[in-house]
Amino acid sequence: MLPQFVTVTEVGPREGFQYEGARRDSPIALADKLRLINALAATGVPVLQIASFVSPTIVPQMADAELICQQIERGPNVAYTGIYLNEAGLRRALATQALDIRGELMLSASETFALRNQKRNFGQEIIAQKGLATIYREHGIPVDTCNIMAAFGCNFDGAIPLERILGLIESATQIAAEEGGGALRCVQLADTMGWANPEQIRRTVRAIRERWNDLAISLHLHNTRGLAVANVYAGLLEGVDRFDTAIAGLGGCPFAGHSGAAGNVATEEVAFLCQELGIDTGLDLVALTEAARIAEDVVGHPLPSQLVQMRGSNLTLTRRGED
Repeated sequence: MLPQFVTVTEVGPREGFQYEGARRDSPIALADKLRLINALAATGVPVLQIASFVSPTIVPQMADAELICQQIERGPNVAYTGIYLNEAGLRRALATQALDIRGELMLSASETFALRNQKRNFGQEIIAQKGLATIYREHGIPVDTCNIMAAFGCNFDGAIPLERILGLIESATQIAAEEGGGALRCVQLADTMGWANPEQIRRTVRAIRERWNDLAISLHLHNTRGLAVANVYAGLLEGVDRFDTAIAGLGGCPFAGHSGAAGNVATEEVAFLCQELGIDTGLDLVALTEAARIAEDVVGHPLPSQLVQMRGSNLTLTRRGED
């Protein structure tokens, strides 16, 4: 059954600045990053992921994470978040006192990807997440979410067994309860390298719900093989009502082992799909397409969004609050 309302988390700034910055001879200017973030804050997105707290030596394009947090013009009713893969990154994010820190664990379903992206094997990953959960607990932040990267397939390790996903959720549940002092309430499945297909999405969602029927499911879908919107629809058919999206299809994964690793499904395309299906998102489609054009201007080249490419067409887009 289709949901009545879908919540979108906009990850374009973080993914886009991290990925695009790595492909340029010079970093994206801080002023341009802020211009896009501030434009997105006016589109109705409830959550904006704006920075990645990773080693500036390894990912120099995110060295200004603290400056971004200090200089954003906070919009009303918008939560500003970032990502961090270790205790040092989490402590940096906490120190900004500008982010809405959420108790989120980060696990990888591919050990090779974990070694490339987090520099840890499966056993080390579990130990690291226990450390994160302890820090969250010290700061009174409930550990209630687990993000599973490479959940549907990996360019290095191939297909991911469904039982591995279920095992990782079980591990996260235990960490949340024992180290985090809370209960897992949401699992996010990230198709980091774009391996998922619609039937796989449906099978995975159903299998999780059979074991944990009160666990919310969120999808983070990359468009490497052009199936991201189809996978969103598959998730919607299973009642999934939380999605990560990236304005204009920004981003990609610099550690995916594929030079064409695509960004997330475009925010405006998900909003348009939901509009066509009669699902409310609270998003302003006109403002989103305007922000998408700013994104193209910031990165200096066309981005994948089909809606942005249809400038001047008779496509019906609505502003928030319009019938």
